[in-house]
Amino acid sequence: MTFKGVLFDFSGTLFRVEDTASWLRAVLAETGHTLPEQELAERARALEAVGALAGGAPPTLPVPDRLRALWEARDRGAEQHRAAFTGLSRQVSLPDPGLHDALYDRQMRPAAWRPYPDAAEVLGALRERGLDVGVVSNIGWDLRPVFREHGLDPYVGTYVLSYEHGVQKPDPRLFATACAELGIDPGDTLMVGDDRTADGGAAALGCAVLFVDHLPTADRPDGLRPVLGLVDTN
Repeated sequence: MTFKGVLFDFSGTLFRVEDTASWLRAVLAETGHTLPEQELAERARALEAVGALAGGAPPTLPVPDRLRALWEARDRGAEQHRAAFTGLSRQVSLPDPGLHDALYDRQMRPAAWRPYPDAAEVLGALRERGLDVGVVSNIGWDLRPVFREHGLDPYVGTYVLSYEHGVQKPDPRLFATACAELGIDPGDTLMVGDDRTADGGAAALGCAVLFVDHLPTADRPDGLRPVLGLVDTN
């Protein structure tokens, strides 16, 4: 099939956030706090279990009733996104209450993210083939600096971020907005993501959908390359 554009999810698709222990260790160092290594590992495991790291593992423990409505709508605005993730984080005791906001701030920084090894290659090849590229993400903060810092911003024609539009995937309006901003028809568009529910919402518009595995970068060196095999510019 001939596509005119490709839409990508952000976390778990083009980029991967640092692991929870590295996240906690970095914030402790930045704020002048220390924990014995065993205790740090225990707190990191606890933070992972409650799902406190945006872009990291989803909660394996039940989301508290007081946070459930906020959690379900977390990607619709910046304030609820922060409140949802810091609310989960605060279930875990840390040396200073201010560390919960510091942890949230850390996951917004480019240093907390790494592109998948083949991301630049694939985005560059799409650009060379004349295809338009967009990023459609459920997120509560501006990810454009992450793309700029890692050199991928020149390949992206539009960013459609849930918190800027007040809706979150799988709502087809996000994908429709991206297609409109790129000037392409959904039927000529491929959506690439790691979440079958959220990213699969693009199919309702008539987009083709390709799923990749949300794995550490070292474990997925070429997971995006199948995109190039699906794109026929002839």
